[in-house]
Amino acid sequence: MLLLLHVLMLSLLSGGSAKVVKDFEKECGQFFANGESPTKLSGPQYKQICQTLNNVVYYATLYDTHNKIPVYSAYKFEGIMGCTRLDKWYIEPQLDDNNASPNMQFEKEQGLGDHQALNDDYKNSGYDKGHLAPVFQANSQGCADATFTLTNAAPQNPSFNRGQWRVLEKNIAEKLSNQCLPNYSVYIVTGVVPGTNNINNRVKVPSHFWTAYCCLDNNNKCQISGGFIGENENKTPENKSEVDLEIELAKLYNVASFELFDYSTEPPTKKQKLNK
Repeated sequence: MLLLLHVLMLSLLSGGSAKVVKDFEKECGQFFANGESPTKLSGPQYKQICQTLNNVVYYATLYDTHNKIPVYSAYKFEGIMGCTRLDKWYIEPQLDDNNASPNMQFEKEQGLGDHQALNDDYKNSGYDKGHLAPVFQANSQGCADATFTLTNAAPQNPSFNRGQWRVLEKNIAEKLSNQCLPNYSVYIVTGVVPGTNNINNRVKVPSHFWTAYCCLDNNNKCQISGGFIGENENKTPENKSEVDLEIELAKLYNVASFELFDYSTEPPTKKQKLNK
């Protein structure tokens, strides 16, 4: 009994955690519109993570352990909170060791990195650690801190990351605040498409970054939706309807279809886009 209590206390006092799960729709489905996740690519390389810090789950990530980058991160947007940046990056021990603690950790253990990117991969690579779930759209300071895990990052062209993509994240947050909140529940999913190049002969550089939003009403209908996609270079991302973005992503991922949000309650062709 004393040993059990000791283990429990260590768990409660741990700095942060990120839980690898078999079905994140059941474990952290609150970050998906109508509880349905975007398309989950098939294969053992894809791991579902409920991203948690200080025992609070903040968002969900589908992670590609072969390419060592996420496929997407899904999260709720609740307004602009003005959070500060942590500027330290966690990794996920469970991706390399099934018996490891679920705690998200800074790199201090040896033997990790077979199935995920490490901080050293980015050194002198010429690429930024590009957030998928971004700090600017985080719903609390704790959520902002939790975005600083390498399972939520991919190599991003520095000019694109600090320029056009940063502007896009800000513009989306401002428009969703004005046009969707507080009347709708706002869901966002942001992802990357693997390219052909690698950094450090390990981590795949994305060819594209993309993001999509859904403003869900009280009847669980997605009334306002849309998205953007841009090549991983300093160009303006292209504004697309949700349906057109899904079509393009299906081609880029080489799958029959790719669904961003659940539209079991409404055909996607009836949805509105954000006003420019």
